[in-house]
Amino acid sequence: MKRDLDSLMQQRGLDAYLVLGGILGDEGDNEILTYMSGGAPITGGTIMGARGVAPLLVVNAMEIEEAAKSGLTIMTEFDFGWAQLIETAQGDRAQAAVGLIGRIMSHVGVTAGRVGVYGRGAINRSIEFVRMLREAYPAIAFVGETGMTLFDEAALTKDDDELARLRSVAGRTSEVLHATWDYIAGHRADGDRVVDAAGAALTIGAVKRFIRRALLDRDLEDTGTIFAQGRDGGFPHSRGEAAEGLRLGQAIIFDLFPRELGGGFHHDCTRTWSIGFATPDVQRAYDQVRDAFDIAIDTFRIGMTAKQLQGGVQDYLEAQGHPTTRSHPGTTSGYMHSLGHGVGLAIHERPSLSHLSEDVLQAGMVISIEPGLYYPDDGFGVRLEDLVYVDAGGSLVSLTDFHNDLILPLRG
Repeated sequence: MKRDLDSLMQQRGLDAYLVLGGILGDEGDNEILTYMSGGAPITGGTIMGARGVAPLLVVNAMEIEEAAKSGLTIMTEFDFGWAQLIETAQGDRAQAAVGLIGRIMSHVGVTAGRVGVYGRGAINRSIEFVRMLREAYPAIAFVGETGMTLFDEAALTKDDDELARLRSVAGRTSEVLHATWDYIAGHRADGDRVVDAAGAALTIGAVKRFIRRALLDRDLEDTGTIFAQGRDGGFPHSRGEAAEGLRLGQAIIFDLFPRELGGGFHHDCTRTWSIGFATPDVQRAYDQVRDAFDIAIDTFRIGMTAKQLQGGVQDYLEAQGHPTTRSHPGTTSGYMHSLGHGVGLAIHERPSLSHLSEDVLQAGMVISIEPGLYYPDDGFGVRLEDLVYVDAGGSLVSLTDFHNDLILPLRG
């Protein structure tokens, strides 16, 4: 959690952190800026935090009112002489930004030591900007991180406010699942085709348009919904073909992972539907995936490693004759991905629930549980996913409020 940042910096030997957002012209999604500002609706900004010092958010003067909603200490770039810095640098914004960072560091008392640099921007500009900072301030080591970063570790567990927002997104996403089920169910069959009252085919594109509207009606936005039928569902990240009509007896993987409108917290859930009926192969695979899901829920314990949880699911599916990434590295069929991942301001956060992950499972985490089986050569894939919260007692509490029925009957 954010309250742990001081201790996490100390563990890494960092004296301060610097979050860049927009200072080089790279505005847009910046999950760390959103995380630290509590989702304040700003388009850019720079955050400087030092051990034992409250974080400072520096924004363009146009953003000051929105930035105040963060609860952080707020100053503007002009409070640090931005106009004079631009003039001195003869219009070179990068050089002026180097001077601005120097003044911000001085303001928060950072004159030497190790400063972690975070944020998001074009790689070419970021590399050059850090080089310029190192050259301008040789007493300070500007460093990056790989693996479990400072903000990855802080975001592993959610505070009460973050959990409340995640629950809200989950509730609204679950409403969209219900609405989409009912929308499809309101159609009728014409042979093996799904059609409307006038006999027009219901296409994947039409379903996705319905989903996008339903999300917007609930102040959520689509981030790439998967609605993949038949063979396409055998490829875990196939989005499906918009022009393809829905057909009876074809497994459909529906993976819905929207976020708060304008950027913010996500939900992540998957259902597999087969309209009218399911083939024996699909039904068998789905029953096994549901068993694997239950194994993960039942065996979860605080303090176990992610690879232990994934290993139990792999044990079961391998015993049923399916290849996994453990038994057959690089497999393109069977169980070919991790059991899940953390979810928050990014759709994929730590922990990683793979068989290679040493991440330790803790109370306060929000994670997806999503076993699946994929057989494109046999024309299907199945996956089942809930987003769950790890409560203080170590139980997994589902945030996804929708049934896991496989067969979707038509009522039209």
